[in-house]
Amino acid sequence: MTGEAIPKQNSHLAAQVCDYLRSAQPESISLAQLGERFHLSPGHLQRIVKRATGFTPREYVAKLRLEAFKAEVRGGRRITDAIYAAGYSSTSRLYEHSDQQLGMTPTAYRQRGAGLTILYSVLPCPLGWLLVGATERGLCKLSLGDKSAELLADFENEFAKAKRLRDDEGLGGWTSQVIAWLEGWQPALDLPLDLRATAFQHRVWAALQAIPLGETRSYSDIAAAIGQPKATRAVAQACARNPVALVIPCHRVLRKDGQLGGYRWGIERKQRLLSAEARHKHDLA
Repeated sequence: MTGEAIPKQNSHLAAQVCDYLRSAQPESISLAQLGERFHLSPGHLQRIVKRATGFTPREYVAKLRLEAFKAEVRGGRRITDAIYAAGYSSTSRLYEHSDQQLGMTPTAYRQRGAGLTILYSVLPCPLGWLLVGATERGLCKLSLGDKSAELLADFENEFAKAKRLRDDEGLGGWTSQVIAWLEGWQPALDLPLDLRATAFQHRVWAALQAIPLGETRSYSDIAAAIGQPKATRAVAQACARNPVALVIPCHRVLRKDGQLGGYRWGIERKQRLLSAEARHKHDLA
């Protein structure tokens, strides 16, 4: 987006298109069909919607449906039920759209970020040091550690072939949200993501994001929630591979016996996070 003012007429047209897409939420609709409905050429319609929202009409519908799915899961629905309640025709459609919204291409990830530009920032936080890495689509890395040098080394190794640019100012809005969340000033973290994951990992991570503040689940609870009750070990592995701490709250998952289990960024941090969230939940009650 250029930052230039959007003409009032185009802004009004974009709002009309978005209102229609929000109400109808078609699983598939062509630009030609939309253009015919609003008496606009397909190219012009796409440009005004993209300029007003940052998304093409197709991406906008996918975003709406994905948000509806997350809301259903947060409301207590099982993953499989939430998929259909959100309007997907099949489970594969969810992961297809999730990839569009969240997914770094498999090639880019396998090639350690080749062809990508990743901005990053590293700064002190209440849990030691925080590193945030992001593409133009969203966060691809959020890690915690004792030393900034260790976080940078891990980040540089994972995305060795990407163009990595430090941008503390440009990422300041996101890092300030994370710090505010850690300090208890912000009740939730809802930041855009650009992750590469298998369909199974997407399901696990969506279930983790549905765990309310101040609550925990067991690995077997998550396995049951995604409709694979025997996949407890695989759920634990998906938690261990979560690349974005806090935003995908894998710290809220415990062993069945109530013990903390593992945590990629240190058991002590996991305990501190859970204790802080219990206090925050009490304060918000």
